[in-house]
Amino acid sequence: MPALPGILAIGTSNPPQKYSQQEIYELIARYSPFYRNDRIRHVFMNSDIDFRHLFFDIDTIDPYEKPDDLHRRFRTGAIMIAVQAIERCLETSGIDRNDIDCVIAVSCTGYLCPGLTSHIIKEMGLRTDIQRADLLGMGCAGALPGLQRAYDFVKAYPEKKALLVTVEICSACYYIDDSLETVVGNAICSDGAAAVVVGMTTAADRPKILSFETHLEPSLIDSVGFEQRDGKLRIILSKDIRDIAGGLAKQLVSTLLAKCGLPAESIDHWILHSGGRKVIDGLKKELALSDTQVQHSRHVLKDFGNMSSPTVLFVLQETLQKSSPKAGERGIMLAMGPGLALEAALLSW
Repeated sequence: MPALPGILAIGTSNPPQKYSQQEIYELIARYSPFYRNDRIRHVFMNSDIDFRHLFFDIDTIDPYEKPDDLHRRFRTGAIMIAVQAIERCLETSGIDRNDIDCVIAVSCTGYLCPGLTSHIIKEMGLRTDIQRADLLGMGCAGALPGLQRAYDFVKAYPEKKALLVTVEICSACYYIDDSLETVVGNAICSDGAAAVVVGMTTAADRPKILSFETHLEPSLIDSVGFEQRDGKLRIILSKDIRDIAGGLAKQLVSTLLAKCGLPAESIDHWILHSGGRKVIDGLKKELALSDTQVQHSRHVLKDFGNMSSPTVLFVLQETLQKSSPKAGERGIMLAMGPGLALEAALLSW
């Protein structure tokens, strides 16, 4: 088998602060009268989320912080857990940091200039001739465009390796008002980072990247994302997304499989973004999947919540560790985010 661009290593990280869903609900309800009713509590406690990692101390946090405080949280937290995820990624594979030729950083929950890549290079002492790219504003779907940029780099330079890191500090962009839109965001979003190294490989235990597919729905561009309000990022999350995501994903997967000449039953592993309980339910229904085929997505949601862009890579790590894909098997990674954008990649072992 000829060498193909593949994922040589993966590592993840979260802030050390881990809170139960009950603790997080009680924190917000303590400050906001709007949250002190059974309907809002139901949203939190019926989310299929048990725990989330958030980059703050729950005993001292002020939910009405100033924008500058939120920015500092993003800067400190994003750099810290991004570096941790990269270090774990490299440690598990034995890849030397000096062998990394390109760094791609994906994030949507804060803005830095110089970008995250520059801070990562400084903190980790990476080579100063390394190529870099910062991808912003791609939301929960961002890992897959980032992976495609890494794939493109390795295809262009087969002897080189690319590092992709996705990192979000959703606790730096919470917004409290009297809308169910922000309630849902505050009930499911969390902090995390994931890193992968992409390089040419023939190894049977490494997922090779065969193809990508994107589907955009510009008519829904205002349905999900962030808006700037009072100097803060306020989530936009239309309730319609959970109902239409599955149907759009079905179209995307059909297009990808047709392009590659494969039937749906040839897919052994479904690596789906844990966008929320109803999003997973919709994907399961439209893609005709079993409970077993979405178990890793549900497990990541339960233990971590929706971390935006890193989430699908957490599901990939869970799949590699728990399902141990075998040579000859195939998988589809799928995530969706602002745009409205759906992104997918076809993997093989």
